[in-house]
Amino acid sequence: MNKNNYTPNPIDTKDVVLPQELNALAEDIAKNVHEVWSAGRMKDGWTYGEERNDAEKKHPCLEELSEEEKEYDRNTSIETIKLILKLGFKITRD
Repeated sequence: MNKNNYTPNPIDTKDVVLPQELNALAEDIAKNVHEVWSAGRMKDGWTYGEERNDAEKKHPCLEELSEEEKEYDRNTSIETIKLILKLGFKITRD
């Protein structure tokens, strides 16, 4: 496969409205995604650093994320939930 010809083709979820009651779930998923990412980095020997340095395994996102980075994780979790709903699954809380 020629990587230069790759064209992303996500399923369109623009017609899905995230129900208000799932906003907290989206936030929890976003936070957990970051926690899982951080745990993996730390397991691999990464530590906090003011600036990212791959050679020294330093990364500023191992602590508090900027609002822009938090928004990236939120958008990912929201789109994931919207896809689940679009595919016909139901999300309920027991």
